[in-house]
Amino acid sequence: MELKVTEGIAPLEEDAILQLLRAFNIATFGESNRRELTIPLYDDDGEISGGIVGYTGRGWLYVSMLYIPENLRGQGLATRMLTMAEDEARKRGCIGAYIDTMNPAALGLYRKLGYTEIGNLDALSGGHVVTWLARRF
Repeated sequence: MELKVTEGIAPLEEDAILQLLRAFNIATFGESNRRELTIPLYDDDGEISGGIVGYTGRGWLYVSMLYIPENLRGQGLATRMLTMAEDEARKRGCIGAYIDTMNPAALGLYRKLGYTEIGNLDALSGGHVVTWLARRF
């Protein structure tokens, strides 16, 4: 047995750990029915400038990333994309969605959209707080 701290991992090594964890989770908790869900935001040149990345699994939508370019903020794009993602999650049989953020403006938006805090970590350097939120459909 060997243990060592590294600052990176080769993709094959990361995949090996992921496959072991997935096999354990399936054996312990059953199939997750995980499906990726992405809503890319394209600029006028056809380049990705933002969007939503997440997945559905175990009856929930998880939004792991939501980014709107600064010049497009305040136009309702985040709300539209979240609504699209939630609609798709409902079609997939999900009962709710969860998301996390460190951005106070995003936190306000998520609350406005009916998400409620389910936890936070307020000991981050720089005085930052990460907040986890969820919303049942």
